[in-house]
Amino acid sequence: MKAFKAYDIRGEWGTDLNADIAYRIGYFLPDVLDTDTYLVGRDMRLSSPTLFEALTRGLTDRGKDVDSIGLSTTPLVYWATAKYGYGASIQITASHNPKNHNGLKISAKNALPVGYDTGLNRLEALVESDKATTPCKMKGQIREKNVYADYLAFQKQFVGEHGNLNIAVDCSNGMSSLFVHDLIGKAHYINDNLDGNFPNHEPNPLEANAQEQIKALVLKEKCDIGLLFDGDADRITFIDEKGRFISPDLIIAFLGDYFIGEQKQKGIVLQDIRSSRAIQEYLNKYKAKVETWRVGRAYAALKLRELDGCYGGELAGHYYFRDFYYSDSALLAASIVLRLLSERKKEGKTMSQIIDKITPYYNSGEINFKIERKQEAMDAVRDHFTSIEKPERFLDFDGYRLDYPDWWLNIRPSNTEPYLRFLCEAKSEIKLSEIINTVKQIVNRLA
Repeated sequence: MKAFKAYDIRGEWGTDLNADIAYRIGYFLPDVLDTDTYLVGRDMRLSSPTLFEALTRGLTDRGKDVDSIGLSTTPLVYWATAKYGYGASIQITASHNPKNHNGLKISAKNALPVGYDTGLNRLEALVESDKATTPCKMKGQIREKNVYADYLAFQKQFVGEHGNLNIAVDCSNGMSSLFVHDLIGKAHYINDNLDGNFPNHEPNPLEANAQEQIKALVLKEKCDIGLLFDGDADRITFIDEKGRFISPDLIIAFLGDYFIGEQKQKGIVLQDIRSSRAIQEYLNKYKAKVETWRVGRAYAALKLRELDGCYGGELAGHYYFRDFYYSDSALLAASIVLRLLSERKKEGKTMSQIIDKITPYYNSGEINFKIERKQEAMDAVRDHFTSIEKPERFLDFDGYRLDYPDWWLNIRPSNTEPYLRFLCEAKSEIKLSEIINTVKQIVNRLA
């Protein structure tokens, strides 16, 4: 089924996903994750109430109870799943997708992510099967559960004094609006009302069009920093005082000043395979070890738990924390960045100066190649560069990553589309251009 992805269930409402499918997902979910009570939250998308009704009807027809927390950020569902000991939970959301999409993010006990390899494949087979859905005689109940106060109290532990900062915040008309005023306080807010039509821009903080308003606001109000949340508040990106987008992986390095530098936490830092080598170089001052792993929460959250890492992040703007049950929270990341920047401002430093000090590299940004022969193209890129010089490090999960003394590249296949994702970094613009042009020539020959 088209809606079942590597990390979650997501697609166009009414086409890839509808009420009948949602009902069958609810009905058959206990065959994959069996527990007495399921925690369910939802975002503000226009189709979310219908999806909630169908999903929970399937669960209750199966004799299972539902604790509904109503409108919710995705991280709130993760936190509540682990905090209150639920065996399984579902957040109804399509995250950063367009307004006509919706989906489900499913977690197991301790907020462990359920991806395609860890249960969604079995759920998909059951939903697609011709197995009947016969309601139980003893139907389950739907109960309301209020967790907002507890969640705010938890999040406020990480909020520092940042009254000296001039802050701009764009909530993308998404779920961060539920808590952002309580946590950040005085700031220049835009798009902070819940609106499933997303009237101002799509809720994807990596899209250039979605960044235009917050960049303009930062410059207009002479802000020290801009915060841009996605639709379900599990991702965040930052804008410096010059109106420049900050590559989210560099924030992983900056967070180390708090968790390792100030809090003296022990443990590995996790990054994804696309992340800058500047992270390890910056964190060397703390003698911290940085581990590289696959892209996506279904892999990152599990790996961070396995390593007992103190925190980690991804190029897409996800930030994971041991203190948050190894899950991702955009609001927690925002609180830490603001408290760090507040201290640096007292020292006369700006956000742009901090970031420029972190990285000495020129970055290509993610380049997409539309190609069906993805594996052949990846192999050709690998073979070309390794035949010239053996890399210092070679990783072959999630595509290939080749690290050389002054540059590196990653080329990986899309899980859902006929695209190759490519990016590279180099310490000179000339070398960066050379690598990009070489890769383009190799891939285009096979396209």
